[in-house]
Amino acid sequence: MRISTTIFLTDETITPPRLARELEERGFAGLYVPEHTHIPVERTSPYPAGGDLPPEYGRTLDPFVALGQAAAVTTTLGLGTGITLLAQHDPIALAKQIATLDHLSGGRFTLGVGFGWNREEAADHGVEWSTRRDLSRDRMHLMRALWAAEPTAYEGDFGSVRASWAYPKPASGPAPRTLVGGAAGPKLFSHIADYADGWLPIGGRGLTESLPVLRETWEQAGRDPKTLQVVPYAVLPSAGKLERYAELGCEEVVLQLPPAGEGEVLRVLDEYGKYV
Repeated sequence: MRISTTIFLTDETITPPRLARELEERGFAGLYVPEHTHIPVERTSPYPAGGDLPPEYGRTLDPFVALGQAAAVTTTLGLGTGITLLAQHDPIALAKQIATLDHLSGGRFTLGVGFGWNREEAADHGVEWSTRRDLSRDRMHLMRALWAAEPTAYEGDFGSVRASWAYPKPASGPAPRTLVGGAAGPKLFSHIADYADGWLPIGGRGLTESLPVLRETWEQAGRDPKTLQVVPYAVLPSAGKLERYAELGCEEVVLQLPPAGEGEVLRVLDEYGKYV
């Protein structure tokens, strides 16, 4: 099983190049980072984990700039978003960012896609909350049209693009590896089967019950059952937990690092090293 990590990189934490070098030297498989453009002070959306919203949510670095720095100082480390709030982006510009990062890193990028929980943040981007999932699906298909080998037009419910010359192309194939984050359910699983390579379940709870349902949805969509990837995300590890994920067929797990300075992050990496 590949052991990757995730962290809220901020202006107060360990820097992306320093962390990336340490992860690669220690044998970790990848680095995933989250995204929040801003956190409105006037908030009505409750923090999903309960309690006060941790300060790092309002201090996150731009994930593509941070991962670009990480790519520049490594050669094998996987680079991913966990997750990209797709509805909050212009899809044409985002397609270019993703393809550029995947191209320059030699195909090491994983696009984690999610739908968000912060209504205020999304509203400032002009996102209608009730349609954000359909909007995200539409934008994913538009980006895939731009990544296609030949100029390909796309006409969707929320946007369109003419057949265009759009380079670079993702180095890892017709599209970068794509995982969808979110809670188990028919809507989420339909998205995964439609345009993704697998699921990025936060914490990895309930997989025993959810995986058979996801696999059924996947196969009904005509997808090869051997290709479905499930990557438990933001996990606080224990030997038993990781063994259980392996039994369920998970080939990668993403461990949570603290949003801290260099000393504390390296201390936790020392602890996690026993799992690598």
